[in-house]
Amino acid sequence: MKKVQLCLALFIGICYAEVFAQVAVPGKPLPPWQEGFLDLHHINTGWGDAAFYIFPDGTTMLFDAGEINPTDPRAFTPRNAPMHPNYSKRAYEWIAWYIQHVSPLKEKAVIDYAAISHFHDDHFGGWYPGAKLSSTGKYDLTGMPGVGELIPIRQLLDRGYPDYDYPFDMKNSALASLSGEINFFKTMKNYMDFSAAQRQQGMITERFKAGSRTQIRMKYAPSKYPGFYVQNVKANGLIWTGKDSSTYQFLPPVKPEDRSTWPSENGLSLVLTIHYGPFVYYSGGDCGGIVSYGDPAWKDIETPVARVIGEVDVATLDHHGNRDAVNEFQVKTFKPRVWIEQSWSSDHPGEEVLRRLTTPVLYEGPRDLFTTNMLEANRYVIGTLIDRSYKSLQGHIVVRVMPGGKTYYVIILDDSREDMPVKDVFGPYTAKASGK
Repeated sequence: MKKVQLCLALFIGICYAEVFAQVAVPGKPLPPWQEGFLDLHHINTGWGDAAFYIFPDGTTMLFDAGEINPTDPRAFTPRNAPMHPNYSKRAYEWIAWYIQHVSPLKEKAVIDYAAISHFHDDHFGGWYPGAKLSSTGKYDLTGMPGVGELIPIRQLLDRGYPDYDYPFDMKNSALASLSGEINFFKTMKNYMDFSAAQRQQGMITERFKAGSRTQIRMKYAPSKYPGFYVQNVKANGLIWTGKDSSTYQFLPPVKPEDRSTWPSENGLSLVLTIHYGPFVYYSGGDCGGIVSYGDPAWKDIETPVARVIGEVDVATLDHHGNRDAVNEFQVKTFKPRVWIEQSWSSDHPGEEVLRRLTTPVLYEGPRDLFTTNMLEANRYVIGTLIDRSYKSLQGHIVVRVMPGGKTYYVIILDDSREDMPVKDVFGPYTAKASGK
């Protein structure tokens, strides 16, 4: 009997070791994506957000491709993260480099879907003097246009196509200057020139459809994974009702002559959830949830969004964990096991945000926090709470969901090296709905 038990234990140990080796081993390269895996890569250049998703059938999606305007006075100060892994390439080149290393097709990578959460440079790339010119000479290379120059994008989704007129005419240089972003008009023109040039080469451009469960779908073997789907939750002021594909208009009408009625660009961010069997992942751009003194209640976008989504397993922090986001209702509604912070600034996270994330008062049970960057400025201000709260303070963050979606791992890759070896592995975690 003891011999049988010993053999059984040995067999289980070997099986576990094989599974773990498929997931990742510290010091080794990340094992390639395999069919059936859902890989969620949060790429760290230090200059903005970029997340690359590989669906279980190999369909790929890029959600944001940020590149901060290097002419911004704070770009090279201690308030901002340095470029990772180094300054030998620009941010868009590092994003493309990363994708080509982890994509199922490697150097022949194709991005099936690219989506831009909202029109800020750290999410889609800011135009700046001296940016490289595209091969066609029709646009400059930064952020999403730069990535699209290096890797074909089959379908591009944003919140504004085709008119780009909400909440103001973003094609009008006089109005665009009101956005507060450096060179916003030139950035938008550059992006639209890129989109037009790529459409001539066959790329499809669409407005992101809030409420849709079919706009983003697996392209290669959808019938093999019936439990997988992407739910479009929000775009502009439209929020999914939770039933079929219907939406409602959350934001009040805009009065062109009254800027106080204009929602912020952050508040117009796209929101989506990714579902794989019992596993649920949330990403919501720079949505905010903390209403400033004197502001109207509708500036809290997070509450109605969280209400329709419910609990999730993994959530990215809205607005990088800045102090105007990740409100109490969202935290106690989502109750994620894993929080992921895509950060690049000394504002990420706000101390009060970190306290909401970690307190057991809002929800019980363990939760693990991971961030792509943690600046020294944050540590000076917030202190030891940072070290007590995070499992990892630096690196690319990969969520690898195993076939079927019942278990997943969080894998940290070394962002200081071009070969990106595994730094650490956390898990396995169990998807919350797997026991239901």
